[in-house]
Amino acid sequence: MPIILGIDPGSRITGYGVISDKKNKLLYLGSGCICTLDNGLPHKLQLIYAGVTEIISQFRPDFFCIEQVFISKNADSALKLGQARGVAIVAAANQNLPVFEYAARKVKQTVVGNGAADKKQVQHMVRYLLKLPSAPNTDAADALAIAITHSHLYAFHAY
Repeated sequence: MPIILGIDPGSRITGYGVISDKKNKLLYLGSGCICTLDNGLPHKLQLIYAGVTEIISQFRPDFFCIEQVFISKNADSALKLGQARGVAIVAAANQNLPVFEYAARKVKQTVVGNGAADKKQVQHMVRYLLKLPSAPNTDAADALAIAITHSHLYAFHAY
């Protein structure tokens, strides 16, 4: 029964979601956010790295999945996002986890059926697919959607 960690990177809030897939049945294991204080970018990156490392230690995932960088009109924001992604990926690589990257449009298409879906639609479908009592916050929902996408694309029902 593979465990999948999804990461929605951000320099202020990095969402994470952990699921397992047993014979094509998705099981929710946990989710939340790594929130960084406004103490400068190096400290934020350190907190993201430490947070992702702790999550990996806690859940022992088999797969690490993260959202790809999208083209942004704000170059400074895109660079900070890329750096947040980088430290999260290094945390996974240091634990010898295979890393998979998914475009936001692909995640939305897989989970909602519409590549242009909004955050509320993603939250709703994540709640429905994982049978959660309430919707996770948007960053955690996006991370869970990334994990769900990996599960669907790799069809772990053989386990």
